[in-house]
Amino acid sequence: MTGGSEPDRATALAMVATTPEVQAHPELDEGLLASWERKRLAGIRLPGRRDDVVAARLLVRLCVARVTGLPLDTPALAQLCPGCGGHGHGRPYLHGRPGVGVSLSHADGLVAAAVGPGAIGIDVEPSTRRPGPVHVLRRLLPEADLAEATTPPDSGPALLRLWVRAEARLKAGRTGRTDEAGPGDLRLVEWTDRPRAAVAAVACTTGITIASP
Repeated sequence: MTGGSEPDRATALAMVATTPEVQAHPELDEGLLASWERKRLAGIRLPGRRDDVVAARLLVRLCVARVTGLPLDTPALAQLCPGCGGHGHGRPYLHGRPGVGVSLSHADGLVAAAVGPGAIGIDVEPSTRRPGPVHVLRRLLPEADLAEATTPPDSGPALLRLWVRAEARLKAGRTGRTDEAGPGDLRLVEWTDRPRAAVAAVACTTGITIASP
């Protein structure tokens, strides 16, 4: 993991922000969204959730622009569902750039985005969130990891870190249950963003630069 705001061509870029930070960004405006995205937004009834979705989609565009050099208004972002094959939902991707992976996440006033070479996935959660209950997590996460995470007196933070790591790997297309990486495999970076009270994780195949919007 490296610091700074400009990644090199072989490095993935990840950003975490609050929704108000994205809303106040001078380069980002809802008008950048595609018509299919605005159509989906019409079905979101909760204003706060709508704001989070818009902010995440704008933040991923900022990441794309910084990594690829494409203008913010380039209509390159799309989504494809691996289950039904339908467009407009599912895993995001860039038209015409199959080697560039994109991922986004939003949760209760927090948003995250990641862009880089190859498969990539990002997840963000408020640091106060507590996933569970454990009997439900047991169906989703490996038993050995759960046993280790629930050892401390307060297992909540450990379970949350386990959850964001698993979500990041899933978004990167990995359904395996280990954080170990082999040659050409996914790397996993997890961190706590204390100013924003967020816990985030990125799974990618390269080094990762974590930057601010």
